Formats: sequence, structure tokens, C-alpha cells
Amino acid sequence: MDAMRQSPKLVTVFGGTGFLGRHVVRDLARSGYRIRVAVRRPNLGFFLQPLGVVGQIQLVQANLRFDESVRSAIAGADAVVNLVGILQETGRQGFHEVQAAGPRVIAEATAAGVPLVHVSALGADLTSPSVYARSKAQGEQAVLSARPDAVIVRPSLLFGQGDSFFNRFASLARALPVLPLAGADTRFQPVFVGDVAEAVAKAVDGAARGGQVYELGGPEIRTLRELVSYVLQVTERRRLLVPMPLGAARAQARLLEIVDALTLGLLPNAVKLTRDQVELLQTDNVVSDAAVAEGRTLQGLGIVPQALEAIVPGYLTRFRKTGQFDIVRAA
Repeated sequence: MDAMRQSPKLVTVFGGTGFLGRHVVRDLARSGYRIRVAVRRPNLGFFLQPLGVVGQIQLVQANLRFDESVRSAIAGADAVVNLVGILQETGRQGFHEVQAAGPRVIAEATAAGVPLVHVSALGADLTSPSVYARSKAQGEQAVLSARPDAVIVRPSLLFGQGDSFFNRFASLARALPVLPLAGADTRFQPVFVGDVAEAVAKAVDGAARGGQVYELGGPEIRTLRELVSYVLQVTERRRLLVPMPLGAARAQARLLEIVDALTLGLLPNAVKLTRDQVELLQTDNVVSDAAVAEGRTLQGLGIVPQALEAIVPGYLTRFRKTGQFDIVRAA
């Protein structure tokens, strides 16, 4: 790539092997950056290397619980991106360690003047009943305390090939006649993972204002019930959707937590549900009016968000009874 030879800037990306991470690495590679992907298990990230030319993408070992490994991964970088996040606590990978304390370590290790982009989540709130949402807000606070010029990115529900939402409900609809919904009327603003990756790459390029929190959502706002109904429409299945009262949802989540623990974590991901996730599902996940007015959105970065209908059917057809060949045609 000529751009890489002309401007061999190095970007360290923490969490580059995740769902969003692989898209961010791809976009940065296309922009000509050299990329150092810092992950706990570098051997599981070799699939990223074909996204760039030979030598453009490197993998190094780093763990947010060990400061020295973080400093080593950042050394010599021209920009730093933190994408690390978890939806469920496992072993030593807790919300506090990964999403509250970890971002502080990265921010403090990043030298002044080096662009820092921290990806959080829409709904991050210090007063939330959800530990996940509180830890995200604590992480943002820690980053801005150490680096007031950092760019914070808060995406809503991510969708795209391999996502954990639409694929999950499509999988459940294939196996269950009834789909219980915790927070059926909660509103979401699903955003294409590729659009969020482009926003992160633009922030690295300097297109985003430092010290600002960008809220990224798609072009439509839909309730959880509407989103699951859309999954059923695309997969051509009829299932009963049953909204669950908060108490019942908490009880179901507790039962699933116990089963998951007894099976040593072998419960299928599509079935897993935690009480913290139930709490998270009680709060709307949409871009604020203030962010829209101040241009702290995808559109403010010059990105036109892609709609569900343009992306989701392409990867959910495999959940139809006979895959992509099971298509309902108008008479």
C-alpha cells in the first residue's frame, strides 16, 4: 500500500480481535496505518493479518490487569484505540477490572499529544442499576481524568455479520416455540458495526473533537419486541413473543446463571442471560437530543448510517428452514 509507505504511523489497538475490533483493524489498514493489535492471546488473532499487507498488522500480548504489558504495547505508538469490553463477567475478567480500571491504565500509559480513542457504550451511567453500565461510565471518567483530550465513542446495539444480537434471537427462534422478552418495550438504535469502525478510524485521523463523547446510532429506533419481530420476518418463522415482568426476568436470569455455573460455562451463548443484563434491558439505548444538536453523532463525522434492512437479511438467511433457498415470494 503506497499510503503505508508514505505515512508509516503506528496505531496500537487494544481488543482488536473482537467483533468491532476486526472492523476497526481493517479500516485502519486500508488507511495505511501500521497496526499493533494488543490482546491477551495473540495466537487467536492471526486471522487479522490478511486484512493488511505483509508486516502491516502485528499481534502482541497485553493484559489490562498488568500495567507493564500495557505500557509495552503502547510504546512508540502514534495513536491508541481501546475497544476492550465484556458483556458477562468470567473468572478474573470482571467489569471493574476490564471496563473501569483497564481504561485508566491505558490512558495513563498514553503520552500527552498521542491521540486516544476509547470505545464505551451508549447507556453508560454512573447511577445505573447495571454494573456493566456503571463500569463503562467509570471507564470514561478515568480516561477523561487522565487524558482530557481523549475521544469517547458510545455505540448503541451493534449489528453485522457475526453479531451477538440478531444471530442470537435467530438461533433461539430456530429452537424454541416461545421467545420470552425481558424489556420488550425498551428502545434501541441499532448501528452497523462497519459504520462504528469508520467513526473510530476517523477519530484516529483527527476528524473528531478531543474531549467529546460521540453517541453512535443507526437511522431507526425500534423496541426490543420490534427487533425480534423483524428477526422472525427475515427468517420466515412464526414464534410467540412473551414480554416478561421484571421479577420473572430476574428469576429466569438467576436460574440460567446457576445452570451456566454448574455446567462450567458450557451453556450455549444464545441461551445465557444474567441479572445484570436484565437490568440493562430496562433502559432505552438511543442517541440523546444533545448529541444530535451538537454534531456528536455518525452524521456529525460525515458518515451516513446504514439501515438494518440493507445488512441483516444477508446473514440471517441461514436460519431459514432451507437456508437462502427458502424464500417467500409474492404470488
